[in-house]
Amino acid sequence: MKRIFGALLRAAVVVLMVALPTLLLPQTSTEAAQVIALVAIFAAALTFTEYNATYPGIIEFRDAPPFNRIRFLSMMVTVTLLSLIFRNLTDPTPLTQLVAIVGDVIGRVIDIPYSPVHLVVGLLPEDSSEGGRILLRAAAGIAYLISIVSLALFLLIMRYLNWPIKNGSFNVWVNLPTFDPTAGGDVADRLSRDARFNVALGFLLPFLIPIAMRLTVDVFDPVRMHNPQTLLWILTAWTVLPTSLFMRGIAIGRIAQMIREQRRNTRAMAEKDGTLLAV
Repeated sequence: MKRIFGALLRAAVVVLMVALPTLLLPQTSTEAAQVIALVAIFAAALTFTEYNATYPGIIEFRDAPPFNRIRFLSMMVTVTLLSLIFRNLTDPTPLTQLVAIVGDVIGRVIDIPYSPVHLVVGLLPEDSSEGGRILLRAAAGIAYLISIVSLALFLLIMRYLNWPIKNGSFNVWVNLPTFDPTAGGDVADRLSRDARFNVALGFLLPFLIPIAMRLTVDVFDPVRMHNPQTLLWILTAWTVLPTSLFMRGIAIGRIAQMIREQRRNTRAMAEKDGTLLAV
């Protein structure tokens, strides 16, 4: 019963996150609302199924909190703050104005040459208004800062709270359901290789995504870039996806380290027992 309640609660929070921009931002067409409703239902069903099942099928580190909680919180905060920034354009309130001002300050600090924020702002055409540039810079800056804070929080938890074994044993196969230990090769080496790949990809994606968007300018045209909801989800994916990959790489690297440490301890105990028997 406790598992079902927890799964339902998580599914409800996911629905709230997906629907939040539609609730806060104006000019939502009927077609867009229907698509968002379908996405919310699918995300809720997937979340409920994964967290209610005895063994997850897709979601990694389900039984190793707060890994997924940090990732979800990062996405939730990003969606909420970006919604408030874009709402400030049509329905300003003290709260939306405060978030917009903070975002503008952060964007100005981070918007340096060749930075991810600078690349995102550079997606706008040269004849764009100054207000549009300020808006995009503020949104990109605050979204990027949230991703950095989330990553730093996970690193602190892993280092000082001994994640993922602070609550006892850690089941590698349950928490890594997509990892096949029988695929061949040493498990620790494969995990280390996957960890390096995820960290590298997580580092590069904030730079590669704006470049890819510039190359596909026919898809991400200025009209779409100025659509609040489209821009919100693009910026959310631009920061949340690399952060998730970065965290996954660090977590998998930690698991590989734990496996090697366990092997060394087992080998040392075996050698010690052998020495005692010889005596």
